[in-house]
Amino acid sequence: MPAKRNILAFLGRKDWLIVIVWFGLAFLGAITEISRGNYNNFLIFKNVFFHLIHQQPLYIEYPSEYLDVNLYGPVFSLMIAPFAVLPVKLGALLWSLAGAGAIFYAIRQLPLEKLQQNIILLLCSQELLGASGWFQLNQFILAGILLTFAFTIRGKDYLATLCIILGTLTKFYGIVGLSFFFFSSHPKRFIAGLFVWSAVLFVLPMAISSPAYIVQSYQEWFAALVHKNEINQADLRSFQDISAGGFIKRLFRKPQLNDLLVLASGVILFALQYLRLRYKTDPNYRLYLLCSVLLFPVLFSSSSESPTYIIAIPAICIWYVIQTPARWKNIFLCFAILLVSFSHSDLLTPWFRSHVAVPYAIKALPCLVLYIMLVYQILTRQFQSPAKNEQIKSQSALPPLMHA
Repeated sequence: MPAKRNILAFLGRKDWLIVIVWFGLAFLGAITEISRGNYNNFLIFKNVFFHLIHQQPLYIEYPSEYLDVNLYGPVFSLMIAPFAVLPVKLGALLWSLAGAGAIFYAIRQLPLEKLQQNIILLLCSQELLGASGWFQLNQFILAGILLTFAFTIRGKDYLATLCIILGTLTKFYGIVGLSFFFFSSHPKRFIAGLFVWSAVLFVLPMAISSPAYIVQSYQEWFAALVHKNEINQADLRSFQDISAGGFIKRLFRKPQLNDLLVLASGVILFALQYLRLRYKTDPNYRLYLLCSVLLFPVLFSSSSESPTYIIAIPAICIWYVIQTPARWKNIFLCFAILLVSFSHSDLLTPWFRSHVAVPYAIKALPCLVLYIMLVYQILTRQFQSPAKNEQIKSQSALPPLMHA
């Protein structure tokens, strides 16, 4: 009797289907919101370019142009420039598709089998749908972190450090790429790259504005981020601070909880993973650390909102596809995907969204559980087992859900 065919493995082996689903959902998410006139985020992005070339303040409100304020660094003006000069709707659509393309390319660079990569893309597609409809920068931040990892372990230190500095000078999240420094086989080149790209990307926007304006803009950017952090922590009923701190404060009704305490706890847990640094050449150890790096900026930032989880969801999927078979891991995957990717959708009903998902920042829960679990697995050297050492090389080591 033939083995029961599993849907994940069946779909994951069809490369053409993965491409259609991935880019099709990105297109659908973007075009749906464009048809409704909901592309305010892109209007903010677009005008960053024009405000910069006219040397106008980047971090104040422009109610006649868009709602809310820009919170990205001056170098972002160069990233958005090719899309800003296009008609608004076309630029918005291409921006979302470019973000999907950046993630797709980055996941293809990971040291995983093609089937594993496809399953990651498939499981992340619902989160991509939402992020694309919000016209987010987070897709590029995710791609930058993944590429930093891939370039570092391949010895392409200058490309890796370009991703770090570009990500840091746009949204600051990119700084977590420094965590991969110890995976570099050319540490001096890595450090040199950080200095070179910092200088280049700091100066580059001056070419279309002025030195004094850029220096002033960075000062204003820092002040804007501090102010935004204060606002995010003030209202536990908002769609902001969907983080570990936000989850804990909402769950235990402790709005006065100091976020620095939560952040310090997260940093300590993260640092513990380096106690196994002598295994830095082990492919599974590297991938476990990558998962922690992807989770960290989302879990420990008060600016985390629902679309930010496009950065965190691949951590869940990467962790899953390199695991040895276990029923509880299959259950955890289903639990995590359901709460992260569908808790703000109508699938779990509008009542659940308004009474559970948003009030309790429930999207953070499975990510926090996995973050703690990763630390435990690294400290107990679970990545060392012979079966796990073969997981990167053989798709036969995929968890039961992915076998055919």
